[in-house]
Amino acid sequence: MNIKKDDKVVVLSGKDKGKEGKILSADPKALKVIVEGVNVATKHQKPRKQGEEGGIIKVETPIYASKVQLVCPKCGKATRVAHKIEGDKKARVCKKCGAEI
Repeated sequence: MNIKKDDKVVVLSGKDKGKEGKILSADPKALKVIVEGVNVATKHQKPRKQGEEGGIIKVETPIYASKVQLVCPKCGKATRVAHKIEGDKKARVCKKCGAEI
């Protein structure tokens, strides 16, 4: 996976196509990510502890990482990620403007 937590991404397909958001968590083993404000489901929750409120809450659910694309912080466009190796350091690079991500 070329995307990490706190990266800004855009959704490429599905009901939330075109939406942008920050990655809240990434699961490389399952190849899924949770994006802020994308793929929101409603969940009925009971109060578990005394004083805690129950009710209907909204929760972001995971989507496949292949359905999102990284947004370059410099040029602001959705881009694929290239890897540049300088000595012993490996860096992610924008394929459109060449800026390091």
